[in-house]
Amino acid sequence: MLWLTVTISAYFLLAIVALIDKYLISGPIPNPKVYAFYVGILGILALFLFPLGFLVPNSLDIILSLLAGALYIFALLGLIGALQLFEASRIVPAIGGFLPLSTFGLVYLFSGGEKLGIFQILAFISLIIGSILITFEKAKFITLKSLEISALTAFLFSLAFVLSKFVYLTQPFWSGFIWMRIGGFLAAIFFLFSKEVKEELFKKRVSFKPKTAGIFLSNQALGAGAFLLQNWAIALVPLGFLAFVNALEGTKYVFLLIFTALISLKLPQIIKEKISRKILIQKIIAILLIGGGLALLAI
Repeated sequence: MLWLTVTISAYFLLAIVALIDKYLISGPIPNPKVYAFYVGILGILALFLFPLGFLVPNSLDIILSLLAGALYIFALLGLIGALQLFEASRIVPAIGGFLPLSTFGLVYLFSGGEKLGIFQILAFISLIIGSILITFEKAKFITLKSLEISALTAFLFSLAFVLSKFVYLTQPFWSGFIWMRIGGFLAAIFFLFSKEVKEELFKKRVSFKPKTAGIFLSNQALGAGAFLLQNWAIALVPLGFLAFVNALEGTKYVFLLIFTALISLKLPQIIKEKISRKILIQKIIAILLIGGGLALLAI
């Protein structure tokens, strides 16, 4: 069950990254497109991992690796676009529900059928419901349009996840990881041919203050570590349990809730979070569902 520990560790780091992202996007970096551009550019630093183990596989494996990396970038752009069009409280719960189900369906399709025991099925359901409940806001109604975009984004992420798993089944971890990052880099380069993107990135010449740049770079280093852990979890997890890596994302929101509450109490000038009694009960139930899912999964 090493994959379970690695997955939770990845989401622990991603919770910290999300907290800093919230600060950066709401203040020093107001434009998510510019933020996404710098994230993509820094991703090419994976090329420095060559000495850890880089192989040139057959052409089919190279195409699979590049496709997996490119799909992740398209999914990420879809997520950013969805968050620009709709409130996060609509998009995040919807994607949180669609993503593990979509991954499970793709794994079933590509592998010819994977069987789970009763405890694994109950754990899977509990984790999904807990993940949706912890991010859901009753006041924010989900529209058909937001649901469609969420489903498409979740499908792209799922496809990227499943293809990544097949990459790690045929290649050593570091080699597969590097090839997929090359695929992501090529996908990012493709978007530079868009006139809108070029104007946004180069003509407006957005710059960071030294303090903001330091926070941003540190956060990206932390995010890179989390991304590596998540990919390691994908490489470690049995194919039939791949969807659990998605379903366990609810643990990220548990960590995020704890961090936000602590900072709100100690440093309200940075983040001020007001949670009503009703919302608190909802989140406690969600945490219990996620905890129950983890317990069932451990069994």
